[in-house]
Amino acid sequence: MGKPTGFLEYRRVTEAYDPVPERIRHYKEFVHRLSENEATIQGARCMDCGIPFCHNGCPVNNLIPDWNDLVYRKRWREGWNALDATNNFPEFTGRVCPAPCEAACTLNINDEAVGIKSIERFLIDLAWERGWVLPHPPKRKTGKKVAVVGSGPAGMAAAQQLARAGHEVTLFEKNDRIGGLLRYGIPDFKLEKWLIDRRLAQMEAEGVRFRTGVLVGASDTPAAIQNAAKSFVSAEELRREFDAVVLAAGSEVPRDLPVPGRELEGVYFALQFLIPQNREVAGDAPNPISAKGKHVVVIGGGDTGADCVGTAIRHGAKSVTQLELMPRPPEQEDKALTWPYWPNKLRTSTSHLEGEVKREFAVLTKAFLGENGRVRALRLARLDWSGGQMKEIPGSEFEIPADLVLLAMGFVHPLGALLEAFGVEKDARGNAAAPTEGPGAYATSVPGVFAAGDVRRGQSLIVWAIREGRQAARAVDLYLMGESILPA
Repeated sequence: MGKPTGFLEYRRVTEAYDPVPERIRHYKEFVHRLSENEATIQGARCMDCGIPFCHNGCPVNNLIPDWNDLVYRKRWREGWNALDATNNFPEFTGRVCPAPCEAACTLNINDEAVGIKSIERFLIDLAWERGWVLPHPPKRKTGKKVAVVGSGPAGMAAAQQLARAGHEVTLFEKNDRIGGLLRYGIPDFKLEKWLIDRRLAQMEAEGVRFRTGVLVGASDTPAAIQNAAKSFVSAEELRREFDAVVLAAGSEVPRDLPVPGRELEGVYFALQFLIPQNREVAGDAPNPISAKGKHVVVIGGGDTGADCVGTAIRHGAKSVTQLELMPRPPEQEDKALTWPYWPNKLRTSTSHLEGEVKREFAVLTKAFLGENGRVRALRLARLDWSGGQMKEIPGSEFEIPADLVLLAMGFVHPLGALLEAFGVEKDARGNAAAPTEGPGAYATSVPGVFAAGDVRRGQSLIVWAIREGRQAARAVDLYLMGESILPA
């Protein structure tokens, strides 16, 4: 694939970033895609490795060596066609996917992996610019009606695939705009929202109907879950009006931290901070939670935590500290032990490089300390993880100042009331129980009701959501028609 000796001749080149002092003044994307020459050279680095482990590293099974080779040969449109065959939204994954494909790259055993993610973004952005991304309305209508509940990447992928199969698809969303966490969870500096709107126009031309501001199944949601619904549709009504229902509502219930002082003002879940910020950028009301001039503490070391860090820096925080319960990972993974699987290593995001961000590992939050009803500090303790067991180190307690605390510790399960409204059985973690293989793939315990994405597998990656949305769409098509024209 590519140039047989390319991986020996060329080094990996990453995308360029705007300088930190410039980019922290706005919420626009600051990563620049590869030039045509850079993309060609990076495509040349793809080895003729025989067994492309990147295929399995990528949940949507992208034909990575194929489009790397086509990019090397400057056959841009053919490269785009190969990318489009497996991924509905490469402009999303090319920006915010952590690229497990690169971890699985054969070249990554003893060198730097092929820049698969940057080539993916290059191809899709070029395809949009040259007018190659067009609607694919079905050649025939089946007369079947499908409801998709939840408009994140799983719901969008399922809706698009089902519409292309000829079904009448309605996509339900409780908030006022389509996109789920793509729209409201991921900051604009990582994913600008016009990218979503452009895809929605394509989907609408393919026959997908959007119904926003509609809460399905559950009569209400907890305060920690974003809900802008102005109308309600019961599970019974949906099952009565549609031939099949796909639940793709995500895993929305955030993990809490029930320690003394949790009720203090100034302690919020991450999305209570990020969602209003995205709304402010979109021209809605200003974010009621400001980090300006405050000591900000982010609890949780994942992507959502990093998004909070970058947003707090743009607000003008006085200081930013990020806490992680687990021990500090190694700077470099042991490739002989982990390849081709996703490795445990220290990950530093662009947000961590934008200011004086202090990162504390192996620390336990014991209490939020307050004054006049507001948080003012955190009481922490150091942890000993030797032997794989978490043990508090005696006498290690210390305090750090905190005017704003953001809990970014992930999500535990989908909204239980939604699954209960449909009578869907849950697994041990509170997710919708549904297999992924065999004749009942993605089917729940309720006939005609399917589940895909985080609502089924739990909190995961955007690329897994797209995969499950696509596969669930095929399962629904088989259920309705007895056969399917959709790819497996």
